[in-house]
Amino acid sequence: MPQRRTAKKDLRQNKKKQQNNLRTKQNLKAAIKKLKKSVESKDIPASKAALTDVYKALDKAAAKKTIHKNKAARKKSRLSKLVTKASSK
Repeated sequence: MPQRRTAKKDLRQNKKKQQNNLRTKQNLKAAIKKLKKSVESKDIPASKAALTDVYKALDKAAAKKTIHKNKAARKKSRLSKLVTKASSK
């Protein structure tokens, strides 16, 4: 347990930040799972709609610095490639 007042405050802040980051990551993970499920079931309109949700979640996570902006860009690229590949079949 922290002894000093500032250390106690830091602990409170870190707990809040951890919860926010966890919530953001869970939303992102859920959006990606939804997208992959729709691609797997070959539902093209649903997968394109899910892709926009994933883009939104990735951009929010990158803006909040929960994930790195390059990681967000990489995931966007790979997931869009997955959707275009599924829609071309």
